Amino acid sequence: MISLTDAYHVVAATVPLYVAMILAYISVKWWKLFTPDQCSGINKFVAKFSIPLLSFQVISTNNPYKMNMRLVCADFLQKLFAFSALVVIMKIRSRGNLGWIITGLSLSTLPNTLILGIPILRAMYGDEAVVLLTQIVVLQSIIWYNVLLFLFEVNMIKQDSLTAPTEGTGEMEAQQEAQQQEGGEEAKNTTPKRTRFMPVLLTVGKKLITNPNTHATVLGLIWATIHFRWGVQLPKIIAQSISILSDGGLGMAMFSVGLFMASRANIIACGTRMAVLAMAVKFIAGPALMAVSSIAVGLRGTSFRVAIMQAALPQGIVPFVFAKEYNIHPDILSTGVIFGMLISLPIALAYYFLLAI
Repeated sequence: MISLTDAYHVVAATVPLYVAMILAYISVKWWKLFTPDQCSGINKFVAKFSIPLLSFQVISTNNPYKMNMRLVCADFLQKLFAFSALVVIMKIRSRGNLGWIITGLSLSTLPNTLILGIPILRAMYGDEAVVLLTQIVVLQSIIWYNVLLFLFEVNMIKQDSLTAPTEGTGEMEAQQEAQQQEGGEEAKNTTPKRTRFMPVLLTVGKKLITNPNTHATVLGLIWATIHFRWGVQLPKIIAQSISILSDGGLGMAMFSVGLFMASRANIIACGTRMAVLAMAVKFIAGPALMAVSSIAVGLRGTSFRVAIMQAALPQGIVPFVFAKEYNIHPDILSTGVIFGMLISLPIALAYYFLLAI
């Protein structure tokens, strides 16, 4: 059972983050300390420095030789089910917009495991839950954040292709007409598909390779394999240099959320109706998909409960930072972060008692 002391630890872990967010909001809304360009620069600092270093720190301290493979499989299935469901929904609604799929995927499958998850689940299930939750964080940092970046890049290139100059469109049409005369209608239909896919893939690949988060995850995984195999420690100078920036990463991310809030006319930037829908996706659809995935792979006991509980945590901050960077529905994800954290504790308690039945 959760005691008052445990509840205090949860509150103590969340209130400082709201302090950072409120200070950022006041700094722009009332004190006018930051210009829009400066706010954009702060978000870029979080995306390019703080978050990658935080990812490295988390990944490098997790033992990759002792991963819970059932939990890994359940996590993978949840993302697969969510992505498939979103694609079907978008097709039914005749919306082929990848941006909406990315937003729905972020809301339903990428919870705030690092900030709220550890204190809440430690209070509920002890240190075993912390170990399992850390593995979820590692999976997010190594795989899912990079998949998210990949989708953001693909979406950006697809927007670019829609707004390309008419001259380029004319050249392509002329080329297609020439191919039609030589090879008929079949050549006209197949050639554009062949010519578009590889340039998009190459462009996305180059951007991912140059992204600091990709470097941080790869280096963190490499160092974790070395550290837990041979017990090698990072030199103190390097470890402290990383810690200085990574420790402030979450606070800076919340600061960025506050700056974004101040730039909007309403705190609920996406509107009340969309906010309610976002909360439903986050706190109902996400845990439901994880429950189905966990049952499918045979998770039992504490592992099953932790899997459900972490899916019921509020929206993660990192997807918002990426969404702000790429300007893909940051209003919805900022609302998910802000109000998700406000109602996270009662919802977590409700799931805790439900799973205890």
